[in-house]
Amino acid sequence: MNLPQEIRYKAYADWTADEITKIKENVAKSPWHVTYHIEPKTGLLNDPNGFSYFNGKFSLFYQNWPFGAAHGLKQWVHTESEDLVHFTETGVVLLPDHPHDSHGAYSGSAYEIDDKLFLFYTGNVRDENWVRDPLQIGAWMDKEGHIEKFEEVLIQQPDDVTEHFRDPQIFDYQGQFYAIVGAQSLEKSGFIKLYKATNNNIKQWEFIGNLEFGGKGSEYMIECPNLVFVDNHPVLLYSPQGLDKSELNYDNIYPNTYKICQSFDTQNAILKGASEIQNLDYGFEAYATQGFNAPDGRALIVSWIGGPDVDYPTDQYDYQGAMSLVKELSIRDGKLYQYPVEAIKELRSTEETFVEKTTTDNCYELDLTFPANEIGELLLFADTKGNGLRLIVDTINGKVTLDRSQAGVQYATDFGTTRQCDITTNKTQVRIFVDKSIIEIFINKGEKVFTSRVFPEAGQTGIKLLAGQPTGTYFELKY
Repeated sequence: MNLPQEIRYKAYADWTADEITKIKENVAKSPWHVTYHIEPKTGLLNDPNGFSYFNGKFSLFYQNWPFGAAHGLKQWVHTESEDLVHFTETGVVLLPDHPHDSHGAYSGSAYEIDDKLFLFYTGNVRDENWVRDPLQIGAWMDKEGHIEKFEEVLIQQPDDVTEHFRDPQIFDYQGQFYAIVGAQSLEKSGFIKLYKATNNNIKQWEFIGNLEFGGKGSEYMIECPNLVFVDNHPVLLYSPQGLDKSELNYDNIYPNTYKICQSFDTQNAILKGASEIQNLDYGFEAYATQGFNAPDGRALIVSWIGGPDVDYPTDQYDYQGAMSLVKELSIRDGKLYQYPVEAIKELRSTEETFVEKTTTDNCYELDLTFPANEIGELLLFADTKGNGLRLIVDTINGKVTLDRSQAGVQYATDFGTTRQCDITTNKTQVRIFVDKSIIEIFINKGEKVFTSRVFPEAGQTGIKLLAGQPTGTYFELKY
């Protein structure tokens, strides 16, 4: 949604009670509110921030401009969860209320230190000529939710980057705190900077080097770099804006990618043995993925179901964006798998053998097996006129295709209406989560993933089998 700059950067205190009430009333009119995913109470939700474990619970913030479906003066909104499925907003927000984040609290990470949660994020600051000064800054959040911001800047803008320098991720590797930050070079090429905390003091950071991970530098900016460790393998998650499609085939406005590496040379800033760049998600919407290693060692990730510079049907209702399900990462046969946490099964309220049906509210899970040597085709969000979201599982030619050209309200068609990935030609297990206007599809226990929005019209709640003979189970989900 295009709104004037003076609206998008209007001080929070200048919004009247009447204006806020009207926004809330408009949001409430939407027919597409989700059930078991996180979405904003009002306004724009974009990047997941501060995903961490703190005070015996999982913390997850989301970046938010609360006054409409646009990118404006950003805050962080805090949620917490005990099971990584049920998230509750706590009322705690990281506001843009300091000289170091005067034009927005931009993305960052978090880590529990000495019974407090350290928030490490980018402060967006602009001068009277609207020139940006990106500052990597910090704050403490205590167990009562009180936030105390640091007065000092932790990492200043280096001489070899443009104003695009953001999204610090803190992580502990072998007892030492490190951080990576996304950057754009003066030659307009994307890269990542690596820092370490001097004497493990998170208020003092020293530059190690520009991270070498086998990238070709065809992107013009790297956003949201995250390093997690899966079975002792460093896995780099990142969003390379403008990546040349000769390097990776993708259809979304910007890709969401990863590399599996063999080892991490911290002294020389090298991720050794990096794989080829891979798509993390093959759907229409997944971006700015954030991950961390939980205290039990699991590598957990969550993504923004949305994308920069894209208009959505919910914009008319003054809100946009959602969070994906939380997924656990594993590596099998050199491939990265991502699969919903086990607790998602607690949402199952009824169980039926899979057949065609009309659902009550598009809130369900399907766990299906498609036989080998067959082309299976499902129509989800189906109506009586043949409209719906087509999922084609072709185990003859080894392809999965998602076609939303006839699914609900159309949008972002400039980026195509189909998405596809390769699979093996064996029988294929497909697990599908539908939540009102979100679909997440996991192929062969997370070997491939499709995350997408669909905005059905009235009466588009059916599940139809158009071809093939998949078998499995339908679960109605209750949050």
